[in-house]
Amino acid sequence: MNSDGSCAKSARNQEKTLWAWTIATFFGAGLGKPGPGTWGSIAAVLLWAAFAWWEHPAPHMLLAVLLAAIAIAIALGVPAATIVEREAGRTDPGFVVIDEVVGQWIALLASPADWRHGLIALALFRFFDITKPFPVRRLERLPAGWGIVFDDVAAGLYALVVSSVLRLWI
Repeated sequence: MNSDGSCAKSARNQEKTLWAWTIATFFGAGLGKPGPGTWGSIAAVLLWAAFAWWEHPAPHMLLAVLLAAIAIAIALGVPAATIVEREAGRTDPGFVVIDEVVGQWIALLASPADWRHGLIALALFRFFDITKPFPVRRLERLPAGWGIVFDDVAAGLYALVVSSVLRLWI
């Protein structure tokens, strides 16, 4: 309590920037337990599948929509992740999952719109996101939201390449 009788907010209890928390947690998917990153990835696959099921887009249309969604998610996700990291007082908090959404959508870029390819892309992306092969882990060193998002962009690219090669055999 201050000398005038009012309560001062500590830096930890500051108000949250609603738009940033909404984007960074991908509308609350990052609050799922256990494994918020997996929940973010599942949310991304479910949105991709719902769009494909309801719209029945041609492959080039699905690709265009995914590319637009990725661009928007990166453009909003980097500043949102930066703000949420600062407001949470934690480096790369687990509940920030917009990075998983971006990486997962990248992994789905060349996937035919069916459940089998969606699951393959999900499994591969989660594998590369968790193991962080070279140079993925190095991208975490980028400042704030850039590091949060771009290591998952790289993991998504690994998953995209491997799933594309696998499609040659399955």
